[in-house]
Amino acid sequence: MPKPTMLEHHRYVGDKRTQVVYDMDLLDSDARVAKAVAGIVAHASFIVFGPDTLAEAHNRGYKPDRSIRAAAATS
Repeated sequence: MPKPTMLEHHRYVGDKRTQVVYDMDLLDSDARVAKAVAGIVAHASFIVFGPDTLAEAHNRGYKPDRSIRAAAATS
């Protein structure tokens, strides 16, 4: 799945409803992340971070999705 046009320059996107942040680099490799991001975009309930880092997402109270933790554990 390609990145949605409005999010193509961002790596991390947060779901305002659940306070969970997703890594857009995992869209192609994780169908669950792709489905979650599609839902976020459909409901226009997303936030992006500046700077575009996981640390900034954490500073705003967002928790990383389990796919981010799994990707970090395998690398």
